[in-house]
Amino acid sequence: MALLTATSNKYIISSRATNENTLPFSSLTQIKIPRLGPPFWPWEKVKMGPLTVSPMGFGTWAWGNQLLWGYQEAMDDDLQATFNLAVENGINLFDTADSYGTGRLNGQSEKLLGKFLQEFKGQSRVRDDIVIATKFAPYPWRLTSGQFVKACKASLDRMEIEQIGIGQLHWSTANYAPLQEIALWDGLVAMYEKGLVRAVGVSNYGPKQLVKIHKYLNSRGVPLCSAQVQFSLLSIGRDQMEIKEICDSLDIRLISYSPLGLGMLTGKYTLSNLPNGLRGLLFRQILPGLEPLLRSLREIAKRRGKTIPQSRLQ
Repeated sequence: MALLTATSNKYIISSRATNENTLPFSSLTQIKIPRLGPPFWPWEKVKMGPLTVSPMGFGTWAWGNQLLWGYQEAMDDDLQATFNLAVENGINLFDTADSYGTGRLNGQSEKLLGKFLQEFKGQSRVRDDIVIATKFAPYPWRLTSGQFVKACKASLDRMEIEQIGIGQLHWSTANYAPLQEIALWDGLVAMYEKGLVRAVGVSNYGPKQLVKIHKYLNSRGVPLCSAQVQFSLLSIGRDQMEIKEICDSLDIRLISYSPLGLGMLTGKYTLSNLPNGLRGLLFRQILPGLEPLLRSLREIAKRRGKTIPQSRLQ
């Protein structure tokens, strides 16, 4: 889908489904028909806990982030046009975080997402179908479940909505503040029980902690809906594959973020055409070693009559 701009960052939801569709004909008999085609067609939606979402989501890390993504407030009209284009083409999952933004623009991503949602001119049915997932940072001063609930309410205020689709813990503190980790898990439970979020998820969790939080939430009667992990040709390792296996076995929807490697896998950038800011410094170090991979991606895209991002995201 045509959403690969310098100020957008996509998410792909990986499939838990098998390659078979089950069609019940009675309570006693079932016929299994092999699925033809890709895991999802563009017009299909997938289940994620109690939610129904598009198989491709839209990440908003860049909105408000000047340090890494070079955001400027003059971009807001273009961002809103991009938001509208995404919604009009069937994307209904938007992912953000309360920490997205730089300095005085902290929280800007949530503010813009709420503004764009309120000002969307399309059908109200389409707007009402949008699912917002946001992540709450485990800042050192968020030491109790009550402080985490307060953070959730602040996000609701910034986005001007009454309920968040998925409330997520942005990262684990188990390695450096294990006691805080349990308090934040209790915060997820509390915001779920208070109806502030429809579902809960985690981000940047390793395999062991993912199993632990799933077990803990399950003991509290709260299903773990999703787990975000960086997943691309630049970040497929043992941990990522183990996380996917865990998600498959525990009925957790895996959300793959940065599937285009922060833009390095788009084919858009070269050593003579680098993005501004810290990404440019990073790309200058990494791009030379990616040329064999990018060359292969260009060949595949050419055979398919697609751009590299279109080919990668199919």
